[in-house]
Amino acid sequence: MVYPDTFEGFAVQSAETWTQPKRTEYTPRPFEDTDIDIKVIACGVCGSDVHTVTGGWGACPYPLVVGHEIVGHVVRVGSKATTGLKVGDRVGVGAQAFACLQCQQCKNDNEIYCKHQLDTYGATFPGGFVSQGGYASHVRVHEYFVFPIPDALDTKLVAPMLCAGATAFSPLYRNGAAPGKKVGIVGIGGIGHFGILFGKALGAEVWAISRSNAKKEDALKLGADGYIATQEKDWAAPHAMTFDLIVNCANSSKNFNLDEYLSLLDVNGKFINVGLPEGDGFQIHPFKMMGNAAVFGFSHIASRKEILYMLELAVEKGLKPWVETVPVGEEGCGTALKRCRDNDVKYRFTLVDYEKAFN
Repeated sequence: MVYPDTFEGFAVQSAETWTQPKRTEYTPRPFEDTDIDIKVIACGVCGSDVHTVTGGWGACPYPLVVGHEIVGHVVRVGSKATTGLKVGDRVGVGAQAFACLQCQQCKNDNEIYCKHQLDTYGATFPGGFVSQGGYASHVRVHEYFVFPIPDALDTKLVAPMLCAGATAFSPLYRNGAAPGKKVGIVGIGGIGHFGILFGKALGAEVWAISRSNAKKEDALKLGADGYIATQEKDWAAPHAMTFDLIVNCANSSKNFNLDEYLSLLDVNGKFINVGLPEGDGFQIHPFKMMGNAAVFGFSHIASRKEILYMLELAVEKGLKPWVETVPVGEEGCGTALKRCRDNDVKYRFTLVDYEKAFN
């Protein structure tokens, strides 16, 4: 079989032109024995894509093809691959493309915290090759970070699960979201709406927490048991010390009174952050956490083990994220990135029509 020497994608050229990606041909890193090549058929559009290409999270290795919610078909399997994937399988790739798989973290299913982990796009691999993401014809990824997609999951709906869904699922799963537990989801956007879906799927009582009542109807349709609008006077008082876990999915810390949110936690309750706002982030004083022994922490995407379970749970519970599709291309990618930045979507985009774009 003849394999392509080059891939094509829609690359952002600079921070000033981030809404104008250009069709670009590039050479991927050399194929290794444990790699999988995937022909992309869909890719979610993530807030991380926007933060990266605008330079909001720091220096970006332009030109860059972003996208780390990738669904496609296997077209090449390395000779030493052991995960059982074969040519033609429908698979997914999330935000991570490499880890050492030898350290203590990796051996304990915490490869997302490996010191040698590399991202699906924007990471420099040996030889100086910069990884490119899923707004592209193909991606090349280590087999460990390629996940079989259950037949029951629709391609356009499963794509956003591979980053946004995983980012919401991991802190819920690891921190005990289950029957008898009360969970708050702060920020009802791309990640937050998955927080409601997966919190309910795990059996918890789930409350949506947002600035205003604008998203109350949506949150209840998604399955939330309750809703709190933080713009209302004394909003926190009726809910003081009643939550076991709060997952903060908000992408902004502006006018965010952290003390009020921490007051919602029961003794030893946890406030876990998954949103990554630009700027200085939170300021916190220990005195504000001592009254209820609150735990303040963070979470980063999800492990392979968690993602595989998440996909099984999505099938079992029939989960349906809210997704809008956009044809992949220079115009489509640019429009989706801009609308994502403007929060003009309910609640995720998936790029589609890859066959038309890449023939």
